Amino acid sequence: MGACMALCSLASCASCLCGSAPCLLCGCCPSSSNSTVTRLVFSFFLLLGTVVSIIMILPGMETQLRKIPGFCQGGTTIPGVENHVNCDVIVGYKSVYRMCFAMACFFFLFAAIMIRVKTSKDPRAPIQNGFWFFKFLILVGITVGAFFIPDGTFNDVWFYFGIVGSFMFILIQLILLIDFAHSWNEVWVRNAEEGNSKGWFFGLLFFTILHYALAFTAVVLFYLYYTKPDDCTEHKVFISLNLIFCVIISVVSILPKVQDASPQSGLLQSSLITLYTMYVTWSAMTNNPNRDCNPSLLSLVSNVSSTHPTPTTAPGTVQWWDAQGIVGLIIFLFCTLYASIRSSSNTQVNRLMQTEEGKGSEVESKVEEGGMQRVVDNEEEGVTYSYSFFHFHLFLASLYIMMTLTNWYKPDTTTQAMASSMPAVWVKICSSWLSLALYLWTLIGPVILPNRDFS
Repeated sequence: MGACMALCSLASCASCLCGSAPCLLCGCCPSSSNSTVTRLVFSFFLLLGTVVSIIMILPGMETQLRKIPGFCQGGTTIPGVENHVNCDVIVGYKSVYRMCFAMACFFFLFAAIMIRVKTSKDPRAPIQNGFWFFKFLILVGITVGAFFIPDGTFNDVWFYFGIVGSFMFILIQLILLIDFAHSWNEVWVRNAEEGNSKGWFFGLLFFTILHYALAFTAVVLFYLYYTKPDDCTEHKVFISLNLIFCVIISVVSILPKVQDASPQSGLLQSSLITLYTMYVTWSAMTNNPNRDCNPSLLSLVSNVSSTHPTPTTAPGTVQWWDAQGIVGLIIFLFCTLYASIRSSSNTQVNRLMQTEEGKGSEVESKVEEGGMQRVVDNEEEGVTYSYSFFHFHLFLASLYIMMTLTNWYKPDTTTQAMASSMPAVWVKICSSWLSLALYLWTLIGPVILPNRDFS
């Protein structure tokens, strides 16, 4: 749908720039709701900033920029008036920090503006659902201004903002994965019951076993490569605790009382959460500054020396393309897209995500003259999601992608390098524990509070 919107926007540019509706869709595009298209476009802004950050952190970018005569110069700031650029700032981790700072400011601004918007008739609703050209200009303007921020303590302070924001976003990712697993299980079970086909049940069984098999394999590899007989005590504790917790939630999910109170719960959801927990555990261990307990994936595969940056690494050098960083980026992209199109029937998850149950999932086609299809306003009686919370979610996503692309390394203000840090390890591990607690609540909540609506 996003590509289709981009093509059709050329034919309806005027209405897209200033209109109160998102855009006109051409006849080849499926009809869609106002709420879905708006979320997709805002998510596109986030993904666009992510792509720019990735480009600016690619190896060799600074070398290529320095080939442009008179383009780069030394120093710690961007003089501007001399039409020169500090290439140490616009490439490497400094560029990621500034790009993500701009995106975070952009989404936080809209989160503040959209507080308590209840329907699309609110005067602020057109700002949410239209004026895309001007929004893009605002984002570009904030981004340009961000690159004029002097180094000083900015990198160090913004690192801690990133730590806190990423901790919260990991929880949101877990909630979205829970919702996805519930929807997945619900749809496949319904298809099996209506179609009287056992293939859907076999599919659920296959993916459940696959998730658990991958998680168990991960645990074995963790013990082999991320622990030592006389060292790496923290890793042993992390792996063991999370393994025990995952076994507990798996058992709880199939208890008779839990099944009676929440028939939609099951092992598919628990297996997916278990696999995600193992990923977060792995990601945490890769940030341990103790290199004996933190071998790089390259050294494990090819028996070469570790390629992780150390405090003596050249300024701005960050290897975000480590395996855990790539997996984290994939999960981030999936959750961002899913948050833009989701229409859940799970009451608990909707309360956590501040969305309405199943609203806006069905849209009637409205075809205009000339074969154009207008996006349907499905929020005249009430918004289908919290505008403010959605932008706050993207604000946290901006901080999370900043930490992911810089491998959660802490800037060293004295050497201008990046180094692993234990705070990042504890943030990830604690987020995994809190995530498991949230999932456990979705299982036992209906049992503990039977009079509350957990349908």
